Amino acid sequence: MKYSGLLFDLDGTLWDATENIRKSWNIAIQDFDELKGTEISLKQLQSVMGLPMDEIAAKLFPSLMKDKQLEVLDRCCVVENEYLEKNGGTLYRMVEETLAALSKNHKLCIVSNGQAGYIQAFLAAHKLDKYFVDFQNWGDNQVPKGENIKLVVERNNIKTAAYVGDTMGDFTAAKTAGIDFIYAEYGFGNIDNINECAYIINQFSDLLNIV
Repeated sequence: MKYSGLLFDLDGTLWDATENIRKSWNIAIQDFDELKGTEISLKQLQSVMGLPMDEIAAKLFPSLMKDKQLEVLDRCCVVENEYLEKNGGTLYRMVEETLAALSKNHKLCIVSNGQAGYIQAFLAAHKLDKYFVDFQNWGDNQVPKGENIKLVVERNNIKTAAYVGDTMGDFTAAKTAGIDFIYAEYGFGNIDNINECAYIINQFSDLLNIV
């Protein structure tokens, strides 16, 4: 067995919840006079997926002062968690079947740049909590993803680990944590250092042939 544990990014790796996030955020921003009547497009949202939450706020609401940006985003996140827990997102093909198989011999964890409660909404909506031993949201501690990966690896005493993700930020985080990176090519992002990836998967179930 090559890895005793696998850690996963969420957006672009396990699911695509972009459309339901967009719907929930467009509901939330109507609570603010400065944004009434405006709408976040799918393209805008896709361009910030995977970024830390403060960077997302700055990119989506540049006309607002920083404190207001964060206030709006906080409201978006509250509405989003409630909406996603009820409506879920789109799981990539064979995600549950692959997780079920992997969880028999591997410790599975999620590390995301999302807000507090984001991973919990994913797990609750799709009833996948039984396959994971741990998770860490950026919103719980505001710690960079690479450090959170290290935290989860150490917390769960994972001897050999790899991080599965789809963006350059995920690649960098895995390198920061000192573990292998598995590139989910089907996701949202592109990897510049593709020759430095331990593996490349074209669909989620490819993991079964690697680990």
